[in-house]
Amino acid sequence: MSDMTLFENSALAQSDLFKSLQEVDDNLTGGSGGGMRRISLRGGRFREIIGGEQVNVNSSGSLNIVIVNAAKVSRTYYAGAYDPENPTPPQCWSSDTQTPAPDVPTEQRMASRCGDCKMNIKGSGQGESRACRFAQRLAVCIEGQYDKVYQLQLPATSVFGEAKDGKMPMQAYARYLKAHKTPSMAIVTEMYFDENAETPKLFFKPVRPLEEAELKQVLEAKDSDDAQRAVTLTVSQTDNVQAKRDGAVGDDEVDTSNPAPKKSKSKSNNVLADDVEEPKKAKTASKKAEPVDEDLADLVDGWDD
Repeated sequence: MSDMTLFENSALAQSDLFKSLQEVDDNLTGGSGGGMRRISLRGGRFREIIGGEQVNVNSSGSLNIVIVNAAKVSRTYYAGAYDPENPTPPQCWSSDTQTPAPDVPTEQRMASRCGDCKMNIKGSGQGESRACRFAQRLAVCIEGQYDKVYQLQLPATSVFGEAKDGKMPMQAYARYLKAHKTPSMAIVTEMYFDENAETPKLFFKPVRPLEEAELKQVLEAKDSDDAQRAVTLTVSQTDNVQAKRDGAVGDDEVDTSNPAPKKSKSKSNNVLADDVEEPKKAKTASKKAEPVDEDLADLVDGWDD
């Protein structure tokens, strides 16, 4: 009998204890399934990244996903310009946009509070932008592939902003779904690029409700280790130096194959990716969305009307 088949027919191999022992091997091989899966937005294309390597490019401009988890909005500051040949780790970062994360070394912290940081001032970055950029990490599954969880990191303009002409950034989309009593995890969402933006910027819209069998798979994906890792901010994910920072905020926001475009003076949608107002609490006097008691399937049928 081969040494490699010692446990082949053993009841021990089917136990939870034995499976937990194999987690060490997952770490040794670089993580679950050969490394974290990502969807990068670099160059205005949906790029499937596995273990730092690009394995697929979707050039259609849209992709159907299911959102299985989401982190709070975070912030990241990189000192100096991004060099794809010599990627460097971030100097400071925050997982809640209020204070530096606990794992940021004291000597690297730009301020004790993000609101007091000089990198939070307009003009500290390119043009009138802030050098410390907002982003949000999502755990998503591609429609029909619910056994695979991807990390999707949204730049600021894909998160903030109001809905205009039916085009919704993430927070506007989430408010829309909440007003219609529809969990984002229960539907297929189409994400698509803003064709008028100079840097990668996404809009979101609902497509259809999940079938019962699909929803069960999505709930399993939500509780997976991959889903948790996808929304957890760590230096390795933010930096990802070994993968040349692919999927990091700066790389996803800017097409590094060309010089950075000059900021337009017109009031168009062609804004720099981080040229957005710092998020503010909604005013209590704002109009509340009317509750809707429609059936979910009927509601989806009316979304494209």
